[in-house]
Amino acid sequence: MKRIITFALLVFSLDAISQDIVPAPATDSSSVAVHKDPRLSLLVNKQAQVNELTSRDARKMGKGFRLLIIRTNNRDEAIAAKTKVYTYFPELKAYLWHQSPYYNVKAGNFRDRKEAEAYQKKMNVYFPKGVFVMNDVVEVKLDKQPWDESE
Repeated sequence: MKRIITFALLVFSLDAISQDIVPAPATDSSSVAVHKDPRLSLLVNKQAQVNELTSRDARKMGKGFRLLIIRTNNRDEAIAAKTKVYTYFPELKAYLWHQSPYYNVKAGNFRDRKEAEAYQKKMNVYFPKGVFVMNDVVEVKLDKQPWDESE
């Protein structure tokens, strides 16, 4: 019985292979007409611009200030501090990273010290251990975005 099934499979597979080898009939026209909507090119170009501006390499970095919220060796405490920053100050970006053995939480991307000090006073209410202004390399916001339709 096994031999019959094997023989049948062999015959069917050879038949399938022989059908694939047969050349396709020739057609009279050798060109293909493609009708492309010109709006597609505009969309592709805009998406390329957005990708370039939002990619990690395209972020502008510069000298500025950040607020050191907490430096602890307790990971849960650091995550809780970051959550508190997002809860009470959603306009600020919070950064958490591990620098063995400590977890550091910093917040904000400030270009000038006065703006950082204003937030420092507000944050001291929520973080009684103290919030400190530090020099740091910060992300600089781009003033103009090319995909705006207002242009």
